[in-house]
Amino acid sequence: VDFSSPNIAKEMHVGHLRSTIIGDTLCRTLEFCGHEVTRANHVGDWGTQFGMLIQYLKEEYPDFLTQPPNITDLTSFYKAAKMRFDESPEFKKIAQLNVVKLQSGDEQCRKIWHLLCEISRVEFEKVYSRLQVKLVECGESFYNPMIPGVIEELESKQLVKEDNGAKVIFLDHFKFPLIVRKSDGGYGYDSTDMAAVQYRLKQLGCSWVVYVTDAGQAEHFYNVFDAAKAAGWCDEQEGGTRLHHVGFGVVQGEDGKKFKTRSGETVRLVDLLDEAVTRMRRSLEDRVKEGKCLLQPQEIAQAASALGYGAIKYFDLQQHPATAYVFSYDRMLDTRGNTAVYLLFAHARLASILRKAAEEKGVDLGPLVDRALETLHLAHPSERALAFEIMQFGDVVESTVQELMPSRLCEYLYNLATKFTEFVTNCKVLDSPEMNSRLLLCEA
Repeated sequence: VDFSSPNIAKEMHVGHLRSTIIGDTLCRTLEFCGHEVTRANHVGDWGTQFGMLIQYLKEEYPDFLTQPPNITDLTSFYKAAKMRFDESPEFKKIAQLNVVKLQSGDEQCRKIWHLLCEISRVEFEKVYSRLQVKLVECGESFYNPMIPGVIEELESKQLVKEDNGAKVIFLDHFKFPLIVRKSDGGYGYDSTDMAAVQYRLKQLGCSWVVYVTDAGQAEHFYNVFDAAKAAGWCDEQEGGTRLHHVGFGVVQGEDGKKFKTRSGETVRLVDLLDEAVTRMRRSLEDRVKEGKCLLQPQEIAQAASALGYGAIKYFDLQQHPATAYVFSYDRMLDTRGNTAVYLLFAHARLASILRKAAEEKGVDLGPLVDRALETLHLAHPSERALAFEIMQFGDVVESTVQELMPSRLCEYLYNLATKFTEFVTNCKVLDSPEMNSRLLLCEA
């Protein structure tokens, strides 16, 4: 599963939110089903932009080898380098020469490139750790040495044509070509993506490759898939290799446009995530003061993190991937309706019942589970409704995987939480004649 994919020397922004969350959830679901999943982070760590970044770092931090710079604001660093590139012809010329040096293995350029990659990884990890996302970095630079051989193979299969000095793949149904080598001899996204899909199918031997990117890239990836099929890299027969693109819509602000700060800047993803936690912490502190919450002061920070980060993840996942949605903290953090907060409160209520059963009533669920067929009696309509909902779990997971649609799982979990809430409202669990049977429903 290819997801997240930020660019080196740039901050992760709200545009990376959906790819990261949807991709991670698909991985978790596939892993739950027993698949061996590679979580590929196809970072943008190669290309012409590194020429200007290398030169800017040389000029601003001449002692970078002995005193590594503390660059925490990647966006400002990138913008400053781009400004110099646009304004100074001399800087631009040197930057372009740096690209050639980097690609030919120049030692100093390589050291600066490695430094920029490491600085970026530290910043990326701040987001991934908050979202509890694990990935294996396999960026553009990894595939770069493979590109000439891949082009050679495609040429041998008569799939490459010359077009004004460039080498392109232009199948009959394509609206635009895949440029596998530019007219100046350089490589771009098309070259890298063809090398990546060849590596994943032929060398890794993946039976299923899923790309999670914004919907605007759909046609590009369909072209890559069709070119891979034409090259004979994947088996199109039923039960053979599968290539899928999961496209998602944009995250919008209240004005219906792309989500940005009031000044029009792109929102740093780490700031956006932390704001949800800050708001949730204030809400929990107010509830504690009002006597509506029993959390201890030292527990509030952990609870606020779980609720805040969880709220953003769930709010995104419950949307159909292909649709755009309006980012709203108020809707995300609502304790009512289809939100992570509602689901987590329902789960806390459930966990409390099971804990009290063990600690206060001395119930050992192990033997009850072993004798479930004898113990379980579903007389009340709310019991039957909850049991029926629980039984849908396997089918929902299967449809989530087959359709690559996490929103299916969210819809199910909300329905399940609603049925559980109705069950505990209408059916007393602890100290009731039906306690053991109802505890089995809670455990399920």
